[in-house]
Amino acid sequence: MTTLLYIASSPRKQHSESSGIAEAFLDAYRKTHPDHGIDVLDLWQRPLPIFDGDKAAAKMTVFGAQTPTGSEATAWDAVTEVFTHFAAADHYLFAVPMWNNGIPWILKHYIDTITQPGMVFGFDPTTGYQPLLSGKKAAVVYTSGVYSPGAPKAFGTDFHSTYFNDWLNFIGISDISEVRFQPTVLTADPGVDRDRAKQEATELGLTF
Repeated sequence: MTTLLYIASSPRKQHSESSGIAEAFLDAYRKTHPDHGIDVLDLWQRPLPIFDGDKAAAKMTVFGAQTPTGSEATAWDAVTEVFTHFAAADHYLFAVPMWNNGIPWILKHYIDTITQPGMVFGFDPTTGYQPLLSGKKAAVVYTSGVYSPGAPKAFGTDFHSTYFNDWLNFIGISDISEVRFQPTVLTADPGVDRDRAKQEATELGLTF
C-alpha cells in the first residue's frame, strides 16, 4: 500500500497556519487516494534521540565503513528506528513554518537524526555524496508571518525553503511541490492569501 507521511513541525496545533494548510491538502488527498495510507508524525509529540557522544561516534564508525559495537550500537539502533519509519513512506507532506529565517529546531533535530551515511546518503571519496532516497516526492507547506518573497531585507531572509529544499535534493527527493502562505505584517488582508494557499493545497492534494 502506498503511504504518505505527513510531518508537522509547528507546536501551535489548531492555531498553526502551516498545519491548517496541510490539512486542506490531506482532505483532498483522501478523496482521490482512498486506498493510500496516511501516517501522521507530529514532531512535538514523538521524542527524538539526542545526538550525544555515542551516536556521534557511531556515525563516524559507519562513515568509516565499520559496524558500531557496544554502546555505539545501542545508540545507532535508536537513530536507525527513526530513519526506518521515515524511509518506509512513498511520499511526504511537510508543514514548515519559518522560525528566525530558518526552520523550527525540532525539524532540524529530526533532519540531523536521519541524515546519516548508509541511510539517506552514500559517500565516495572521488565523486562525493550520493542520495539514497530517489524516486519519492514531497509536498511542502511554507509559512511565515513577516518574511515574504520580494519584501525588503528588513522583513527577513529566506534560509527556510532554501535550506529545506536543498536537504530534500541532497537525500534524493527532487520532485518537490510547494504551497506558500507568506504575508508580511504590512498585508492588509492576510485572509485572502490564506484562502489562496488552502485552495492551492486542495488542488495539489487532489493530483499529488
